[in-house]
Amino acid sequence: MAEHFRLQPEANEMQQLADAFWSEAGEHEHELESEAYEAGSAIRNGEFTLANLEAIVRWKSERAVSYLIANNTESIRTALATAVAPQTTPGTAIEALTELRGVDIVVASAILAAIFPERYAVMDIRALEALGHARHDARFYTEYNRFIQRLAECGVIQPQAELPGPSPLHAAERALCQWSRTHGH
Repeated sequence: MAEHFRLQPEANEMQQLADAFWSEAGEHEHELESEAYEAGSAIRNGEFTLANLEAIVRWKSERAVSYLIANNTESIRTALATAVAPQTTPGTAIEALTELRGVDIVVASAILAAIFPERYAVMDIRALEALGHARHDARFYTEYNRFIQRLAECGVIQPQAELPGPSPLHAAERALCQWSRTHGH
């Protein structure tokens, strides 16, 4: 059964919300996000290291880093290799990443988004609020990602080319988070 998402912000305000999200973020957030997408690019190119994974995890959950570093090199390499393999489904990628200590489904979605910003969106709590949901499992993430992809394909939001993760998926996630912030959630 497919999840149903209800876009709460108006489609014509998505781009403005995405831009506001970035402009209201602090310099520290900007740095963390830039480092995360640089690390994602390195992972996409086969650099399956703790340092790259840590940069992404730090972006979404500073507290999870202390758990993440408890993983051994081989388990990190295996999880990342599974996540980037061409035949891997989103659900399988999420499951492989959540096998690592310190990686929950939200962090796993951030890892996938940093590695493949054109294919995956971050399943942020605020973005989910802007869609009327808060459930988290691999099947739910697959449906969420499909919804964000369809939203991006409609052309209501454009990539923010000058920002980290320059894809319409990430711009949509920024817009949804900003909507949630501005509506007191």
